[in-house]
Amino acid sequence: MSAFIIETIIKVLIVVIVFAALGAFATYLERKVLGIFQRRIGPSFVGPYGLLQLVADAIKLFSKEDVMPKGANKIIFSIAPVVAIVTALTSMAAIPFFPDFHLFGYEIKPIISDINVGLLYFIAVGAVGIYAPILAGLGSGSKWSLLGGARACMQIISFEVVGALSILGPIMIVGSLSLVDMNAYQAGGISHWLVWKQPVAFIVFMIASYAELNRTPFDLLEAEGEMVAGFCTEYSGLKWGLFFIGEYAHMFAFAFVISLLFLGGFNDFYFIPGWLAIIIKVIVFIFFFMWVRATYPHVRPDQMMSMCWKFLMPLMLISIVITGLVLL
Repeated sequence: MSAFIIETIIKVLIVVIVFAALGAFATYLERKVLGIFQRRIGPSFVGPYGLLQLVADAIKLFSKEDVMPKGANKIIFSIAPVVAIVTALTSMAAIPFFPDFHLFGYEIKPIISDINVGLLYFIAVGAVGIYAPILAGLGSGSKWSLLGGARACMQIISFEVVGALSILGPIMIVGSLSLVDMNAYQAGGISHWLVWKQPVAFIVFMIASYAELNRTPFDLLEAEGEMVAGFCTEYSGLKWGLFFIGEYAHMFAFAFVISLLFLGGFNDFYFIPGWLAIIIKVIVFIFFFMWVRATYPHVRPDQMMSMCWKFLMPLMLISIVITGLVLL
């Protein structure tokens, strides 16, 4: 039992450190990718290829004055960014990142908690993240932040429903809510990937993930194209940084889940070993997230809600019915 507890603690520390670092590095990577697509330079002056820009940003965030609005609720205002990063990292507890391997004769399972409802856990914990923008909006004491929090609530709840419907098809086919079982079902090769059996669910889940992650063209939570920054308007310094590290960490979590759910996970891909295969898939999805941001314009809130409830919702209901009939 003590060995299990120590192993779990080590896994938790690794996940927190690695994905917090990856979240920070993704901010640099995205600026470089956007610079290439938009014919800009991007970070290039601080260190070789601008890599030390991360250090400069960290120093700036840690040393910048932590502004507290006069009318803010100090407790709620301070809790909101913590909720954002904690929910992003906690949602990874049920994700099997790599195949099992042996280290010094001891079998290591690269998953913090192998529960049989891992997919439901990921969706549920991710949904708790909605409290971050809501609390930020409520605690800021600003009408602009409050409106941003309300808009965030509208967007995330709507696409949580669509995202949950999109995973029902794979669950019906595999007969399990475990991400480990989802991966094992696709072990027969590329022809066994669930994306071929559930292409509509794959596309809808991708769209829902963009909306939940506040990614362009659905980045209405912070409203970066407007005069204010939505629920983040009153934040500065480290608190502001926690929101965005949480967003990028959650982006990596979604990339892993999409790979495990639809694209064969960490199963061997021809001559490519499984651990490398899933890393490649995650990198491709992260790049795709950034590519879309560089390419597509923002949508209006009414357009987004119409697409969610008038198009994606009926589409997924039809897909679920067809899946049920085929399985019967």
